[in-house]
Amino acid sequence: MDLNQVTLGAIDLDASISFYKTLGLRLIVFSENHYARFELPSGNATLSLHKVEGPSTNTGSGLIYFEVPDVDAEVTRLETAGIAFDAQPVDQRWLWREAYLSDPSGNRLCLYHAGVNRRYPPWRVSEPNSQAPDN
Repeated sequence: MDLNQVTLGAIDLDASISFYKTLGLRLIVFSENHYARFELPSGNATLSLHKVEGPSTNTGSGLIYFEVPDVDAEVTRLETAGIAFDAQPVDQRWLWREAYLSDPSGNRLCLYHAGVNRRYPPWRVSEPNSQAPDN
C-alpha cells in the first residue's frame, strides 16, 4: 500500500496555493477556482487543496507532517518569506525536531526532522523480519 494524496480544505484557494508553493511544493493540477494538486520535493505522495466555503471541516482535527533535512534552516527561510510559525523548532522526547504552523485556511502543519527515528525509533515494536536500516 502506498499513500497517494492528502486533500485539505481551502477557504482562499489562491492564498493556499501561494502558501504551499512557498513551502516548496510544485503545482501540477489547477482547476479554476476549486481544486489544486501539488507534488512534494521528494517521495511519491501528493497534496491536494479543495475549495470550501467557511471553516474547513478538517481544520484543527488533522496534522500534516513534512520532513525536511534541517528544520531550523527551513523555518528561517519561510519566516523570511513571510510565513508565521505557531511554535518554533523544539527537540521532542520522541527524538524528532519539530516546528508548527498553519496554512491560510487554518490546517495544521508540522515541519520536522526525524531521520531513522521516523520509522525505527529505539522503542519500535519488534516483528519477524523487522530490521532497522543500515544507514
